[in-house]
Amino acid sequence: MAIQEQHAPPLSDARTDSAKRRQIMQGAGDVFLAQGFDAASMGAIARQAGVSKGTLYVYFKSKEELFESIVEEQCAQQAEGIFTLDREQDIEATLTRMADAFVRFICRPGAVSAMRTVIAIADRMPELGARFYQTGPARGIASLTAYLEEQVAAGVLRSHDCEVAAAQFIDSCLSMTYKPMLFNAAGAPDDDRIARVIAMAVGTYLAAYRKV
Repeated sequence: MAIQEQHAPPLSDARTDSAKRRQIMQGAGDVFLAQGFDAASMGAIARQAGVSKGTLYVYFKSKEELFESIVEEQCAQQAEGIFTLDREQDIEATLTRMADAFVRFICRPGAVSAMRTVIAIADRMPELGARFYQTGPARGIASLTAYLEEQVAAGVLRSHDCEVAAAQFIDSCLSMTYKPMLFNAAGAPDDDRIARVIAMAVGTYLAAYRKV
């Protein structure tokens, strides 16, 4: 049953405003996940979020803007928690931790459907696809690149194209975990598969570039 909603909160109340915005984004995420972007309506989103359509439009001007906000928030969460790398830890342990956190994040329930939605609308909304890539995958690659370049400077790794290597390392962690899910060829990977795929990705990278 829908929650009754009377008025939007004063915009000066930052705490209430943030909570309401998050409430709307959570409801919208549920609707997008269940119905897909095209079928989802602002009316359905308002009902799921427990707000009036008037309140919904106070926070988001369109369905496109709302979807973009959800995508950007998810990408920011990914970058903040996963690609903040420990400079004091051993490189093998650091890469293993990062890869494990990333695989589990991207293989979490609902994440694959969200990715399919982004891909499906990227042709007609190229700015959304580009924004997703820049705030998500590109940001992760850049963070890992900076870390690898520091390891080269410290003499831990041999000189190499760290940007390409970073992208290749990330892809190698996803090839047998996330990508089968993306195409509905398999379900979520279990702990053993995640550990084996990551161990091979880390071992292959270090065998190629670590100084002996």
